[in-house]
Amino acid sequence: MTHPEFGARALDDAQIAHFVERGFVRLDRAFPPALAEEVRAILWRDLGCDPDDPASWSKPVIRLGMYTDAPFVAAANTPRLHSAFDQLVGAGRWLPCGAMGTFPVRFPSPDDPGDTGWHVDVSFGFDDPDFMNWRVNLASKGRALLMLFLFSDIGGDDAPTRIRAGSHRDIARQLAPAGEAGLSLRELAADGFAGSAGRDEVLATGQAGTVYLCHPFLVHSAQPHRGTMPRFLAQPPLLPREPLSLHREDGLYSPVEAAILRAL
Repeated sequence: MTHPEFGARALDDAQIAHFVERGFVRLDRAFPPALAEEVRAILWRDLGCDPDDPASWSKPVIRLGMYTDAPFVAAANTPRLHSAFDQLVGAGRWLPCGAMGTFPVRFPSPDDPGDTGWHVDVSFGFDDPDFMNWRVNLASKGRALLMLFLFSDIGGDDAPTRIRAGSHRDIARQLAPAGEAGLSLRELAADGFAGSAGRDEVLATGQAGTVYLCHPFLVHSAQPHRGTMPRFLAQPPLLPREPLSLHREDGLYSPVEAAILRAL
């Protein structure tokens, strides 16, 4: 049985306003810590290293993904999360998560993981073999939210994702002239995302069970792990049931859409 706190209304008005202005909201207790423990057990099984032997943690990052086991799907589909999805994207405008996406499992290491550049998550054009040609457009085709699921406790030294708060507005303005075709990751990254360089940097820290619900245009990056215990985090997209719209006759824009309109 789901604990009552996981079925309550997820976000208050201040949190929704924070999402529109800053591009993300932190949702504590989004899923039960017991599910995080089940998920970690499955991931340790597949990592090929020993959770009790740091000498076996030989790489700074190992990528796993697309798990559809019951604990993964359950963690992504709590009533608390579904309530937040309705509030941020709009009731009936998103698809339930059937998989947990990519797990970049990060280990304490002095080595450069090689993937710590600032970026936005692109959402279509995946048929091109060069991922730098994958694309995103102003309607965020193929992605309603960027999400960060914390499956372990993550402190400031545990390679928390770095977020440039408010950078979704910079990207919206950059995408606007490109129309439906949008821009490739290569085009967006041509200046190293310098347009968002002055934004406040926030670390996605929290206890296992925390989820950061982010605007799909939010600029973010990984970082090296300087802590002591491996970090377990997933990055599934929330897929749209229908495209975003910036021209609704009834004016009932979701917070995701309202944030884009405000940027423009």
